[in-house]
Amino acid sequence: MNTTQNLRRLAQAVLGAALAGAGIGHLTVLREEFQAQVPTWFPLDADFVVLASGVVEICLGAALLLTWRLPARAYVGLATAAFFIVIFPGNIAQFVEHRDAFGLESDLARGVRLLFQPVLVAWALLATDAWSVVRQRVKGNSATS
Repeated sequence: MNTTQNLRRLAQAVLGAALAGAGIGHLTVLREEFQAQVPTWFPLDADFVVLASGVVEICLGAALLLTWRLPARAYVGLATAAFFIVIFPGNIAQFVEHRDAFGLESDLARGVRLLFQPVLVAWALLATDAWSVVRQRVKGNSATS
């Protein structure tokens, strides 16, 4: 295994552990903090959204920690990236609605947090080698078309 593969595996494991930890936080001590990220316009109960997203985060975290073979790990990476995209409106709502949580008590801090979300998407895609698997699938499909 080369250095790039080792770094990817490390990045995947760290992301998996972070997601699992965040998911556990959704269900326990950080439950109220996470409710600040649920947009006020969202049609579901904020507590339900926090609990459901916590379960999803635990599942994604576990999958990242347990799935090491391609293409399965790439699919886990794609699902994780999609999750980060789906929850992005919550981060925007926290900024727009000036809601304090997680020490983000200024518009500047909440704005910087928004800039981190694309980093998470890229992290999920690069750590799991999802980019190369998608590229290979697209090339394979275009060759048969």
